Amino acid sequence: MHYRGPCFQKIRRLGALPGLTSQKPRAGSDLRKQSCPGKKSQYSICLEEKQKLHFHYGLTEQQLLKYVCIAGNAKRSTGQVLLQLLEMRLDNILFRLGMASTIPQGCQLVNHRHILVNGRIVDIPSYRCKCRDIIIVRDEQKFRALVQNYFDSTSPEELPKHLMLHPFQYKGLINQIIDSKWVDLKINELLVVEYYSRQT
Repeated sequence: MHYRGPCFQKIRRLGALPGLTSQKPRAGSDLRKQSCPGKKSQYSICLEEKQKLHFHYGLTEQQLLKYVCIAGNAKRSTGQVLLQLLEMRLDNILFRLGMASTIPQGCQLVNHRHILVNGRIVDIPSYRCKCRDIIIVRDEQKFRALVQNYFDSTSPEELPKHLMLHPFQYKGLINQIIDSKWVDLKINELLVVEYYSRQT
């Protein structure tokens, strides 16, 4: 279940979480300094990095642990594989394409069966997209009007190189697996891996 509490409280403590909310905290309000006056322990630093992933991607603890375990079994860097797994979720791809202004909105589009992947309806937000997948909004006016509102309400940002968008067709294409440098989140993924290694 996606986090539904006060977003500002989280971004003031953890920093920008673009997947959670498109809103920004007011200038001059920095709760991170107020709430942690002393030196942080290594555990608390790792915990904060883990919480960034938790809130940015809207994952439960069980879901995040599952992704860490999958990444740990890969032959490549666990941290990089973890970020790639999270970035290739369908709800996140919709967010990156600009079809949703946040990841929870992307999740809602998928849950309501508005999205086709390679011509088939997919209603699982955690669906793992692959290279060459084609994502398109269902060809019904009410669905496409909803996505058009997202296009109109957000300023266009540079699209990650692994994605291609055809806005007039409400269609996106995945060209390749994402490079970790395109992850729009200030995160030290190695600390997340360290956090979970301490739990086992």
